[in-house]
Amino acid sequence: MPEPNKKNAAKGKDNFRNVFKPVRDEESGQGRDPQPGTGTPGRFPGFLVIMMLGLLSIFVFQRFFSSAQNPEVTYNQYRTVLEKGLVTDITVKTFADRSAVLEGKLKTPSQLELKNNTFLQTDRFSVTIPTFTIEQADLLAGKGIQVTVEEGSSGFDTFLILFAPWIIFGLIYFFMFRRMAQQNGGAAKNMFSFGKSRAKMISEFDVKVSFKDVAGVDEAVEELKETVEFLTNPERFQKIGGKIPKGVLLLGPPGTGKTLLAKAIAGEAKVPFFSISGADFVEMFVGVGAARVRDLFEQAKKNSPCIVFIDEIDAVGRSRGAGLGGGHDEREQTLNQLLVEMDGFATTDNVILIAATNRPDVLDSALLRPGRFDRQITIDKPDIRGREAILAIHTRKTPLADDVNISVLAKSTPGFSGADLANIVNEAALIASRSDKESIDAADFEQARDKVLMGPERKSMFLSDEQKKLTAYHEAGHVLVAANTKGSDPIHKVTIIPRGRSLGLTAYLPIEDRYTQNRQYLLAIITYALGGRVAEELVFNEITTGAANDIERATDLARRMVRQWGMSDKLGPINYGDSHKEVFLGKDYSHIREYSEETAMQIDNEVRKIIIECMDNARTILSEKKELLHKLAVSLIEKETLNASEIEAIIGTA
Repeated sequence: MPEPNKKNAAKGKDNFRNVFKPVRDEESGQGRDPQPGTGTPGRFPGFLVIMMLGLLSIFVFQRFFSSAQNPEVTYNQYRTVLEKGLVTDITVKTFADRSAVLEGKLKTPSQLELKNNTFLQTDRFSVTIPTFTIEQADLLAGKGIQVTVEEGSSGFDTFLILFAPWIIFGLIYFFMFRRMAQQNGGAAKNMFSFGKSRAKMISEFDVKVSFKDVAGVDEAVEELKETVEFLTNPERFQKIGGKIPKGVLLLGPPGTGKTLLAKAIAGEAKVPFFSISGADFVEMFVGVGAARVRDLFEQAKKNSPCIVFIDEIDAVGRSRGAGLGGGHDEREQTLNQLLVEMDGFATTDNVILIAATNRPDVLDSALLRPGRFDRQITIDKPDIRGREAILAIHTRKTPLADDVNISVLAKSTPGFSGADLANIVNEAALIASRSDKESIDAADFEQARDKVLMGPERKSMFLSDEQKKLTAYHEAGHVLVAANTKGSDPIHKVTIIPRGRSLGLTAYLPIEDRYTQNRQYLLAIITYALGGRVAEELVFNEITTGAANDIERATDLARRMVRQWGMSDKLGPINYGDSHKEVFLGKDYSHIREYSEETAMQIDNEVRKIIIECMDNARTILSEKKELLHKLAVSLIEKETLNASEIEAIIGTA
C-alpha cells in the first residue's frame, strides 16, 4: 500500500479535533463529546424561561399591585359608611369557602380608616368578610345599594391558571424528550435536535481492528484496500482519469463479517469514519429521517476525505411503493433524500459511502445503479481454507492443547460462518474453564461444536424407557438408511440425549463444501430424512409426531426440486416459483401464481411421487437390515451417543 497523503490525512485530523473537541461538563468536571449541531446538552430551552418569567411578573402585579385601586378598610369602618348611607355600589366576590371580598363605591370621596391604621381620602374601598349570605345581599339591596355578585378566584387559582400548562409542558420535556434522547445515543440532546444525524465519528486511534484481523474474504479485502487508497492517495488514480467510487455495498448472509470489514476500514483509513445504523434514520416524526440524511452528508463533506458506513441499510433502502396503496411514507422520504445526496456528490468531495445488508433482494433498484453504489462486494460463507484462517485468528490468544488440529476442526465445520466459528472457540473456552483446565483440548472443541450444531443438552428432561426406546429406533433408522444410500453425507454422530427442541439428533458431516447439488444427492437427503418414520412403522407398527420436522424438510426439498430446479421429468425444466409478487402488499407477504390449476395438481402429484419413492427405498433398506437396526438401537439405548467410528464398528459386525 502506498504512503497516505499527508495533507489530506492532516486535514482529516484537524477537522476531527475542531468538530469533536471535548466539552467540559460544569457539574462533573468530566469531558464529553457532543455530536455536531446538537446544541449544548442538558440546557433548558431559553424561550420557556423567558415566558415563565413574564407570566410570573403578571401574577405578582395582579396579586400585589392591582389591589391598590381599592384600599382595604376595617370592618368597623365598613359598617360606619354603610350606616351613614354613603355607599352607592357594592361588588361581592365570593369564594369556595363562603368567604367574600366586598368592593364598594362611595357617593363622594371621604376619609376612610384602613386596616393598617392609616387614613386615606378615597371614594372606593374593599373589605373581607368571613361569610356572605343571601340575607346580607337582600339587606344591602333594601338600603338602595346596587349589589353585584361575582365568583372570585384566589391567588393560588390564578397561579394554577397561569402556570399549570407550562409546568406540564416542562415535565413532558424532562421525562419524555430527555428519556428519548438518552435511549437514542446515550447523550442528552435538546428537544429540537431530532433532525441531527446520530452518526458516530471514529478516528484511527479509536479502532484496533485492521485487515489483518479479517480472514476468509480475501477478494473483499482487496477491493476495500483499493477503496481506502482512493481516499488516502487520490492523486495516484486521478492523474490517469480515474474517479473515486461513490458507494460500496457489502452483501452476504448474517455472520460473514460485513460489519467487521467496516471496522477494519476504520482502522486502516487515516481519515474520519462516520458509522450509523439504517434504523437510526427513521423516527416517529415525519421528515426527521430525511433531515438526518442531509445532516449526515453535510458533516461528511465538512470532514472530507472521509468514509460513511451505514449498517443494515435495508431498514431505509427497501423498494419504494411497498406500502398499501403506494403511499409516500416516512421511510420512502428518507430513501429519496439518500438517493439525492448520493447523486449530489462531486468528484472532488472525497466521500465514500459503504453500506452493509443481508437482504439485497429488497433494496430499491435506484440505490443499486452505478453512480450510487458503484461496487457491490459479495461476502459469502468461508470455504475450508477460509475457516482455517478464521479459526487461527480467533485462537491466536487462546492456549490450545497438543491434540487440537485447526485443519481438522475446519473440515468438520462446513457451512459455518465467521460468527459461528468465533462462537465455537468461545464455547470451547467456557467449557474448558468450567473444568479448571489450563488449555483447550480437542474434546472441548468437539463438545462446543455439538452444542452449536445440535443445541445444548437438556439433561434435566426425563424420558421414560418406552420413549427412549422409540427415539433410539427413530435415530437408528436415519443412520442405517444414510449409510446404505448412495450419495448421502457420512454420519458424524447420533445421540438420543435431548438437545434443543429435539429428543434425539443425527448429525451428518459433508465430505466437502458443496456449491451445487445434484439430483442424486437431494434424493438421498429425502430418503434418510424419512428413515426415522419408516423405522417406527416397521418396529412398533405405528407412527408418531417425532417425524414432523423430517417430513417438513423432505416435502420442502421435493417441492423445490419440482418447482424451482426443473428436476421433474414430467414437468420439465420450468420454474414454477413465485418470482413475481404484489408490490403494494410488500415483497415478503404476497405471491402471484402464474400457472393453472391443472399444473398445480401436476406439481402436487410429482412432489408426492418423489416422497413416496424415497420412502419406499428407505423401507426396503430397513427391511433387509432389520437385525442391524435392532443392534444400533440397543447400542444407542445403552450408550446414548455414538460417534462415527462406533457406528462403523457396529455396521462392520453385521
